[in-house]
Amino acid sequence: MCMQRWAFALMLAAVLFSASEVFGEEGWIDLFDGETLFGWKPMGVLEWQVDGGVASCRHVKNACGWLATTSVFADFELSAGLRVDDGGAMGLVVRSALEGHPSENGASLVTLTAPEGGKAVFHEVRVIASGDSVMATVDGQEVDVARGGAACGHVGLLYYGSGRVAMEAMRLKPLNMQPIFNRENLEGWNILPGHASEFTVVDGTLNIKNGNGQIETDGEYKDFILQLSVYSNGEHLNSGVFFRGPKGVFWKGYESQVRNQWSRDDRTRPVDYGTGGIYGDQEARKVVSNDKEWFEKTIVCNGNHMAVWVNGYQTSDWLDVRPVAEDGNAKEGYVPGPGTIHLQGHDPTTDLSFTNIRIQEYPAR
Repeated sequence: MCMQRWAFALMLAAVLFSASEVFGEEGWIDLFDGETLFGWKPMGVLEWQVDGGVASCRHVKNACGWLATTSVFADFELSAGLRVDDGGAMGLVVRSALEGHPSENGASLVTLTAPEGGKAVFHEVRVIASGDSVMATVDGQEVDVARGGAACGHVGLLYYGSGRVAMEAMRLKPLNMQPIFNRENLEGWNILPGHASEFTVVDGTLNIKNGNGQIETDGEYKDFILQLSVYSNGEHLNSGVFFRGPKGVFWKGYESQVRNQWSRDDRTRPVDYGTGGIYGDQEARKVVSNDKEWFEKTIVCNGNHMAVWVNGYQTSDWLDVRPVAEDGNAKEGYVPGPGTIHLQGHDPTTDLSFTNIRIQEYPAR
């Protein structure tokens, strides 16, 4: 146990930087955007509100419940700013099912209580969940974690029905990501024949020119978190990151759109679903990326739930409740099985670059 704690301390020391340093690093996503509860699901009879960059819940007589992310995560590092006052208590829940009591549904739990006789302040809470291990610190000091054993699940705040609890930040970085592009050649990828796109590896990036076309992974994936960096070498170019696509079939998977364009100088008015939208199903709520600048995209696909972040900002959150597509065409209905990840060449103006493509597969349900 002592050796385990020592090893954890070393691992945590490597990531304890200031917020501006850590959250600017590749791979971090905001679970709370500071403005809305987009990407969250309130559970129970509670009154959550967002004001001044803080999400909070005050006491409601005879009420308790929790605020859960709509997305699930498996291996990750989490950093949150949390406060408890008015004699209350809260639980930071990780890897939880939505149903059932935290003591029975596999959740791991970090408990925080209001200070006695002191001023309530925001505490920096950090969690590292990797494989069978879940460890946490509060303000740099290791704390006990009630282990539930689940390998994958939702993140959330558990409110016990007294006092006031608040969140000013919550960010997550997936761990144990596996590269699926080696940055040297196209090994592990297949080009669909009979199309115009040209696929090359240039300076560690997978470049797509001309169109239309498709390059797809050898492997097939069902439930996962995927991250990659994208660069549009022209104005308002159109492309997409497809997933759960039938192998060797053209443009049939779910599509996370790439198009950095909006109307009326309003980034909340995306053109053609916008970068980070789920094409044909849900527009990006804001286009946050720009042409001729690298941007990072994160895609979570689990069961019939899909969510996308661009540069750490959540742009879409969608639940597919359509009938099952008989031919595996996600444009027509729900696709329950695994499929390839593929990158799209759209038309003759296509000129996009992709790199740092990496994935974490979620454990089977």
